[in-house]
Amino acid sequence: MSENKDTNVRLPFFGIPKVLPFIKPYKKRVIAMVIMGIIASLIDSIFPLFNKYAIDHFIGEQTLDTVVPFILLFFAILIFYVVINYISVYWCGMTEMDVDRDLRDASFNHLQTLSFAYFNQNNVGYIHARVMSDTGKIGELVAWRMMDVIWNGSYILFMLAVMLSVNLKLALYVIALVPAAVILITYFQKHLVTLNRRIREINSKITSNFNEGITGARSIKTLVIEDTINEDFRRDTADMHRTSVRAVRYSAVFSATVTMMGSLALAVVLWQGGMLTREGVILIGTLSVFMNYAINMMEPIQMIIETIAALIAIQVNIERFTKLLATESDVADSKEVIEKYGDTFNPKKENWEPLEGDVEFRDVSFRYPDGNEMVLEHFDLKVPQGTNVAIVGETGAGKSTLANLVCRFFEPTEGQVLIDGRDARERSQLWLHSNIGYVLQTPHLFSGTVRDNLRYGKPDATDEEILAALKLVSAEFVLEKMDKGLDSEVGEGGDLLSTGEKQLLSFARAILADPRILVLDEATASIDTLTEKAIQEAIQTVIKGRTSFVIAHRLSTIVDSDVILVVRDGKIIERGKHRELMRRKGYYYELYTRQYEEMVVNALSA
Repeated sequence: MSENKDTNVRLPFFGIPKVLPFIKPYKKRVIAMVIMGIIASLIDSIFPLFNKYAIDHFIGEQTLDTVVPFILLFFAILIFYVVINYISVYWCGMTEMDVDRDLRDASFNHLQTLSFAYFNQNNVGYIHARVMSDTGKIGELVAWRMMDVIWNGSYILFMLAVMLSVNLKLALYVIALVPAAVILITYFQKHLVTLNRRIREINSKITSNFNEGITGARSIKTLVIEDTINEDFRRDTADMHRTSVRAVRYSAVFSATVTMMGSLALAVVLWQGGMLTREGVILIGTLSVFMNYAINMMEPIQMIIETIAALIAIQVNIERFTKLLATESDVADSKEVIEKYGDTFNPKKENWEPLEGDVEFRDVSFRYPDGNEMVLEHFDLKVPQGTNVAIVGETGAGKSTLANLVCRFFEPTEGQVLIDGRDARERSQLWLHSNIGYVLQTPHLFSGTVRDNLRYGKPDATDEEILAALKLVSAEFVLEKMDKGLDSEVGEGGDLLSTGEKQLLSFARAILADPRILVLDEATASIDTLTEKAIQEAIQTVIKGRTSFVIAHRLSTIVDSDVILVVRDGKIIERGKHRELMRRKGYYYELYTRQYEEMVVNALSA
């Protein structure tokens, strides 16, 4: 399922068939763009014929008998050309933005349907690039790159047709230079693409180092490694400078080569055309047409080669984007479930049954999608409605696994997780998640106000309900410290608040939803002892009548739990009530007495 490796597979027609579903809604506009591009290139190619007529007729014959119709026709075509160009550019821009939007919506929506496993296996930067960078490149392909090929290609064809129709011999002289021009331009373009790709790679490295230099400023100073960091950064910028200079050098030679080929074509036209003019085979107006084409021929050839190189590069973006959309979630509702209960974006809430809160693990074995060893093997546990289950163990022991299975963030490898006596897979994920309150160890708040964030738990919550939830978790003091109360901004990710304050607000948000199942993943780990005591009292009130799973690091907070599950190395090695486990003097006893001794030592040294 992971897509960590990019592919270099070359797709047919530059990968366009893969994105046709996103172009189809705008096919009429795209067809119109193509037609207008061809018309515009036709007009471009016939403009020199006006010069030919003016030179041969008005200057050569020294007459002005058709000057008015000539001027009117010229300006009529010119105005038509300007209008077509305006509409083409406008529609290209609109198409790029529309396709960009649809691609990003599709990729972001699909991401919402993927399980935790996908996000565990793919880092944020990689996913962000798929949603933003790749889709932007594809939108550019559909609009501008396609039009570049159509305009330049049709311009060259029309230009060759006009030259061949005006004078075959002189046209063949000019056309003979085209293969050499194509070879030279392709050679330089290939090297420029390689250098620019290298520049982008170095730039990404510099950006990453710059980011680490800022986010890791405290660690850098405490480790006294400023010189090392600066040296690494200077080495990367020096590499960037050297590569950029080479790219500029190649670009300068490339530009000079294109100019030289155009000048060579012009020289051939003047040489051969001059002789034909002197012999009376062609008129000066015809010579001016060929001069114009000779000067302008190289640029569209260059543009086509550059565009083809860009199209080849964009294939990778298309492949990565389509692989993202083709990625299937490890946790997915069946067609039958979706038909009855709806999906994430189109729920059929009228068919949702009320959730009571009975949870059962029936012969459950589980292995993480990217792991080899079983975390759970043939595990059985019945959790009646209203039961408080505590899950304890050292850091990294795998305490969150059970909670993730209850929430259906992962599916059992074998066996069943039953909710109210039915396999959780028989009802929709959204139905289950709508009845679960989950408070993470590392809280996350969204940019916006306190009110906005808490209403994610209950969109129609009144201010009174929000304040009641805050009071229940002893979070009133958070508002008291903020100037605008519920209208106060929390910052990006809640950065304007302390970790403890963010945790309190996320706890209030979960409570506001009135969940039937409550999961607290070390929810008090980032809160001071005094606040923790108040929250523990609030938790005892909140969990009444609800099924709760409390993942705890501080064992003193879960001594009253109905059942305690002790996890070690990803395995549940003990279960029972606090007193039972203490009497056994097993692993739980060791953990509890060790924490108690540490607490006493800290209290005495305070």
